[in-house]
Amino acid sequence: MTRSATETELGRTRRARRIGRVLTETHPDAHCELDHRNPLELAVATILSAQCTDRKVNEVTPKLFARYPSAADYAGAERGEMEEMIRPTGFYRNKTNSLIQLGQALVERHDGQVPGRLDDLVTLPGIGRKTANVILGNAFDVPGITVDTHFQRLVHRWALTTETDPVRIEHAIGAMFPKRDWTMLSHRIIFHGRRVCHARKPACGACTLVKLCPSYGTGPIEPAAAAKLLKGPRARDLAVAAGVDPELVPVQAVRAEAP
Repeated sequence: MTRSATETELGRTRRARRIGRVLTETHPDAHCELDHRNPLELAVATILSAQCTDRKVNEVTPKLFARYPSAADYAGAERGEMEEMIRPTGFYRNKTNSLIQLGQALVERHDGQVPGRLDDLVTLPGIGRKTANVILGNAFDVPGITVDTHFQRLVHRWALTTETDPVRIEHAIGAMFPKRDWTMLSHRIIFHGRRVCHARKPACGACTLVKLCPSYGTGPIEPAAAAKLLKGPRARDLAVAAGVDPELVPVQAVRAEAP
């Protein structure tokens, strides 16, 4: 019988919080990886991040932000020019539509300012609940849970919820943690998903959550094989945290972009 079948709701919540504490130690550098200086820049960067890596978005946004510093600038943008600027992020025509319409909506409804309420944010073009929570948590310090693909994958692997709808997942996980922890919890789970618990082959043998994860063994458990799967500039630190020889982490893994 699996852990999830025998675990009480209280037991699951206690395990979730232990996972949260371990992630705090494992990923002290967790943060929003989209570069921004204000709520508008974060909203734009988040729209661009759809089907695109944060690194690529961060390469594109400096020139974009300089060219369009205000909502009115996006509202009045020349479509062809904007498309060329954001082309490297993919789906650039749809994203251009969203950015121009976002600027127009902000000017018409919110005096050109990004609102700080979930109910207002989700009515804006290009902004769904996930994006709204990113903006609230990182631009307004309003706690929010960001249920992206990494977050969904990990909470299912950890058997913290069987819900599949993102809003239901958000509420289920949110109920297990103090509200003040929601934003940073999201960052840490996403960091773990990008650097350790990958979709196709998680680094189970180099993970700090071995004792708390019912899916242990989904990926290789041998330290030498698992260490090669760690990614990012702190890959060797992650190995040490999991009790694995950091020399097993190849140089290319340290240089690799966390997906």
